[in-house]
Amino acid sequence: SICCSSSCKVYIMKLNIAYPATGCQKLLKIDDEKILSLFYDKRIGAEVPADRLGDEWKGYVVRISGGNDLQGFPMMQGVLTNIRVRLLFKDGMPNYTMKRKGVRKRKSVRGSQGLQTPLSPAVLVPRGSVRSGNSSTCPEKTMCDSTWCTDRCQRRRGGNQRPRHPRFSV
Repeated sequence: SICCSSSCKVYIMKLNIAYPATGCQKLLKIDDEKILSLFYDKRIGAEVPADRLGDEWKGYVVRISGGNDLQGFPMMQGVLTNIRVRLLFKDGMPNYTMKRKGVRKRKSVRGSQGLQTPLSPAVLVPRGSVRSGNSSTCPEKTMCDSTWCTDRCQRRRGGNQRPRHPRFSV
């Protein structure tokens, strides 16, 4: 958004931080240029220390997992530029669902470098190593100390689409 006077521009970035162990998310609106400079010129998959986001984020690391530009075009992993490009998509590629067999489509996507998008999803990489596979009774309590990611555990939605043994007999 742009402020009232014509000389100053204030950009607001929305940072959607998710914690996959519990399924919780938190949306942060950032308008401080010092904090925003932390995310500039980063690629998808880059891990950024979250210390500048506030006191509750000390010691945490967030991994950038995507984003959209101002017009809504998604960022795509593997496009090594910071501008919008038009790619020919086929079946099996991300950001494209094939309607008919063999049909390809040219779509616009944004490159994965130079993160200057208004909405950027990020995944919280907690203290300790998530990849080590801690098998305690409640792994999210040991890896994340913040209250927003441990105060509730959201159940997985959907379930099995084709169960081998139906739960309900008619």
